[in-house]
Amino acid sequence: MGPPKPSAFDQVVQILFFSGSKELALILACFLGLLVALLVIGRVPISYNLRNLAIRWKTTVMTGLAFTLVVALMTVMLAFVNGMYKLTEKSGQPGNVIVLADGATDESFSTLSFVDSSDIEREPGVLKDDRGAALCSKEVYVIVNQEIPVAQGEKPRRRFVQVRGVEDPAIAGAVHSLRLREGSRWFSEAGIEEAAPGDAQATGDVVIQAVLGNGLAAELGNDRPQRQPLRVGDTFSLGARTWKVVGILDSTGSTFDSEVWAKRARVGEDFGKANMFSSYLIRTEGAQAAEALAERLKGYKKAALNPQPETKYFVQQGETGKQFLVAIIVIAVVMAVGGALGVMNTMYAAISQRTKDIGVLRILGYARWQILVSFLLESLVLALLGGLLGCAIGMLSDGLTARSVVSSGPGGGKSVVLQMVVSREILMTGLILSLGMGTIGGFLPAVSAMRLRALESLR
Repeated sequence: MGPPKPSAFDQVVQILFFSGSKELALILACFLGLLVALLVIGRVPISYNLRNLAIRWKTTVMTGLAFTLVVALMTVMLAFVNGMYKLTEKSGQPGNVIVLADGATDESFSTLSFVDSSDIEREPGVLKDDRGAALCSKEVYVIVNQEIPVAQGEKPRRRFVQVRGVEDPAIAGAVHSLRLREGSRWFSEAGIEEAAPGDAQATGDVVIQAVLGNGLAAELGNDRPQRQPLRVGDTFSLGARTWKVVGILDSTGSTFDSEVWAKRARVGEDFGKANMFSSYLIRTEGAQAAEALAERLKGYKKAALNPQPETKYFVQQGETGKQFLVAIIVIAVVMAVGGALGVMNTMYAAISQRTKDIGVLRILGYARWQILVSFLLESLVLALLGGLLGCAIGMLSDGLTARSVVSSGPGGGKSVVLQMVVSREILMTGLILSLGMGTIGGFLPAVSAMRLRALESLR
């Protein structure tokens, strides 16, 4: 049996965010072709339409802004979802296998015993590093509710911070393909160090050594007056302890950009997971080897496990993106219907004001279909200009950061800092939506104008 056929919704996702340039370009070309065809076959001078748009400039501006607003909002919302998909896409390594407890769909709900790890490390297909150590990263994962520093008199605020405790940071970095920035180092074997006199916020005699993801370092830095990303040597409070930054991870555009990494023993003791792991991350030679290892581990006898390729795990975490996309599609449909009705109302008003003009055009010999073409062309020109402006405004969101949650279902999830991504597919979708609104909103009024009788129009 071949792979299951993707659902219609999955095909929409694929077109919008990954490889839909050809399909969208074809639809956009059809709309632009219609616009060009109307210009070619139209007999009513385009100057007539432009003059009327200029005379009714207030109505023209308001109608154009309706197109602009709809397209700009949709572009920003799709850029947010696109950033979420890119985030989860970059988070998994094709050759990695993630092992969770049976029944767990998220690391935060998974509990594995220590005795399982040695058997798993000896499984065929598990790669080794230069030291001969198995590339199996044993990790504990917790989500901490952190209080955000606020000025006196402001309402208290909190955020969820992901903390990943790893047994061996060198192995974990190799398994996840993560590197440290220049000037950074991994935490020590103990994972703690004595608090120095210059360590701000230090509580107690020791501080926990931490490595921060690039995105989280920037977000925590925003809590300070300077609003600069945290650097090596800075401290911050998390839980009841003070943490000291010893390293910053190079940005990969993945969920790891939003995490705190520390020694597993320190994280487990501080957050109630002292005698357990949340997950094992295993590196194999590639995607096929990862699939084979995951299948073998499903038959593990000593404990019930949920092994799966890491890429599959993060695809499931992207379910939140689908939920957002469904909401955006609903909102886009509502806005498009509202926009089309607004255009329709504007065009009907324009026709009522230009009834005598239409009568004169009919007496001058212009056919009914030429009147229809003229008014439909007017609507499409407004749609194109408004859509282009909306795309330009929406592009300003490209690269902006936003906080969200990626999750495979209710209850779990990872709080992440993502970058919004405006792709050409999104821009083409915006223009298609705008031109579609212009076509639907302009057609019925154009038909109404076409049906006016010449003599009755002049009365």
